[in-house]
Amino acid sequence: MNTALMTHKFKNKLRSLRTRFIHNPNLAAHKGSEFEVNKWNTSEFVVSTLLPITGHHPFPVTEQMLMASAVCYLKPSHIFDWGTNIGVSARLFYETAKHFGIDSKIHSIDLPMEIEHEEHPKDHRGKLVRGLSNVTLHEGDGAETSVEIAKTSKVKNPLFLLDGDHSYETVTRELDYINKNIEKPNFIIHDTFFQSSESNYNIGPHQAVAEFLEKYPNQYTKIECNLGLPGMTLLLKK
Repeated sequence: MNTALMTHKFKNKLRSLRTRFIHNPNLAAHKGSEFEVNKWNTSEFVVSTLLPITGHHPFPVTEQMLMASAVCYLKPSHIFDWGTNIGVSARLFYETAKHFGIDSKIHSIDLPMEIEHEEHPKDHRGKLVRGLSNVTLHEGDGAETSVEIAKTSKVKNPLFLLDGDHSYETVTRELDYINKNIEKPNFIIHDTFFQSSESNYNIGPHQAVAEFLEKYPNQYTKIECNLGLPGMTLLLKK
């Protein structure tokens, strides 16, 4: 067999394997009960598909892997995120659901246009997701609007991304409010990196998550992505 033919067959085999893994992506091929995804497939998806669209800010590569993995693992019927800004997180969720064949409706919430805030994108709000199917933009309070939508929808394994003002008080309120009003919620909380006091970092979200887990012991599995700023925590309802 000549070299060209061998190379052609090898490339076809590699392409076949790649397609098989991508479309049967992330869940491990066993019956273990702990959270697990195929990190090779997730890495390829993030690098080849997400990064050209989303870039690496505000979500570094490791955090994009965690977000995509949560969608693949949970297969949520509904995903709620806030604040929208230009729509990076909503677009990430959209691309993940589309790529892996998951039917998720995405609701992205931001402050009303008339409210002044240093991070308010104004006319650029949601520009990365405008016109995309299964993505709906809303204005209002993130937690309250999400609960209102969820209670009037048939939700399964709902996923909530808390990415608002990153304060201890707000994250505490949002976690408690959703936990009390939604059956079996799952959370992604952004900006949860912990550092010692000398850093002068905002550790409010980290503290809010820690106290929430103390308040509701043995109800959630925690997966963290905390190599450095900004940090991200996934809470899976048991």
